[in-house]
Amino acid sequence: MSLATFLCRAQCGIEAPQVTIEVHLGSGLPSLSIVGLPEAAVRESRERVRAALLSSRYEFPARRITINLAPADLPKQGGRYDLAIALGILAASGQLRLRQTQAYEVAGELGLDGEIRPIRGLLPLALHCRRAGRTLILPAANRGEAALIEGLSYLPARHLTEVCAHLNGSQPLPLQTGHAPSGDRASVPDLCEVRGQHHAKRALTIAAAGGHSLLLIGPPGTGKTMLATRLPGILPPMSEEEAMESAALASVSRQGFRPEHWRRRPFRSPHHTASAVALVGGGNPPAPGEISLAHHGVLFLDELPEFDRRVLEVLREPLESGTITISRAHHQAEFPARFQLVAAMNPCPCGHLGDPTGQCRCTAEQIQRYRTRLSGPLLDRIDMHVEVPPLPPEQWRSPQQESATSETVRRQVTAARARQLARSGKTNHRLGAAEVERHCALQAQQARLLETACRRLGLSARAYHRILKVARTIADLAGAEHIETDHLQEAISYRRLDRRLS
Repeated sequence: MSLATFLCRAQCGIEAPQVTIEVHLGSGLPSLSIVGLPEAAVRESRERVRAALLSSRYEFPARRITINLAPADLPKQGGRYDLAIALGILAASGQLRLRQTQAYEVAGELGLDGEIRPIRGLLPLALHCRRAGRTLILPAANRGEAALIEGLSYLPARHLTEVCAHLNGSQPLPLQTGHAPSGDRASVPDLCEVRGQHHAKRALTIAAAGGHSLLLIGPPGTGKTMLATRLPGILPPMSEEEAMESAALASVSRQGFRPEHWRRRPFRSPHHTASAVALVGGGNPPAPGEISLAHHGVLFLDELPEFDRRVLEVLREPLESGTITISRAHHQAEFPARFQLVAAMNPCPCGHLGDPTGQCRCTAEQIQRYRTRLSGPLLDRIDMHVEVPPLPPEQWRSPQQESATSETVRRQVTAARARQLARSGKTNHRLGAAEVERHCALQAQQARLLETACRRLGLSARAYHRILKVARTIADLAGAEHIETDHLQEAISYRRLDRRLS
């Protein structure tokens, strides 16, 4: 009887629980069985491993082989266990000197020729491996992701024979250590490229400073999309923790993570035909959707009323909680979704309502039907509503230096966020009700002004708190310790469209 053990990790959301690969060779008719809730891709590994071992000139034992993936109640999927299973068979059959090790974790899919192919979701796996203090043996094609994790010791390999030679001590693999780069923002569009629209740029700055959601309303061609795409460029640089969370979500997604996007704020812009599953995530096993892939970045929804109303309603809970839980019969995964929502819409179905040339031919009923595609509860959760009017032709060719650059605005935004973090440890958008009362206190005259505005505009209690948070952000941008009357008035001006859109 021979037994060998290797360590690997499963994928469960952005978590990577440890899996112990136990390979047992016993007497009896030659067979190979895999136990421990393996899904189809894992069960098929028996054929990949068999061909890889034979192609690499190793013997495949003609014995009764039992492979246990522990813990037994954790579902296993994907080809990430192939390399560990192959090494376990070789160790149990005496072709590897190493029978059991706690110093390594192994991950990689095998080709039929023994080539080690990349896997999806390596970043969470590597993060947990670093915390456990082990060395990770991984596909060479995944080394770019592993290199981002500070302090991780890893051994990239291209072929099964390279790993065996290392474990046998005949030809060690070069040990490498992760060291995260600083990141690159060179390709981010600059705010100064947007002509005019000073009011909208001001609103964009406030949204960036406080992490507020923003709705841009205006006819086609007024710069709504241009403004939205400039938001990532004026947000503060990502911290190490934020960058790692964002990269881990991209790593477990079907698109994968690209190392050149390290520390770059994500900008996701799904088409208005996207389904609810595409937006919030789903599948079996659950995969992150657009709102999670926009974590610590921007989710831009253009042509907001054209989205299916049921799709938009799924945004309500993540906008408040910052997480999304996806439940399936055998899987449950929680993904972070602390994104900054920016949406754009036309004022009417044709888009030309209020145009002085009189192009709009929409009836009042058509306009009302168009606007009621957005529910009141969803609008309540959008902090700022801003009109983006058409520009006169003389401003189309105005000098590029007419407005501040993204770098200048980013410095203002970063300073305002630093004040928020020092005061409450979070951005103003995330303040709870008790924290709003403490940090956004008003004087008696200001309180009466806000109450009057809420009564006249028909605002809800949620909108009332949204105004206070935005006013606090405006005060932070001005470097003021308390909310002044002009800060409150400006914050109220960003909610005037509530009644017109309800």
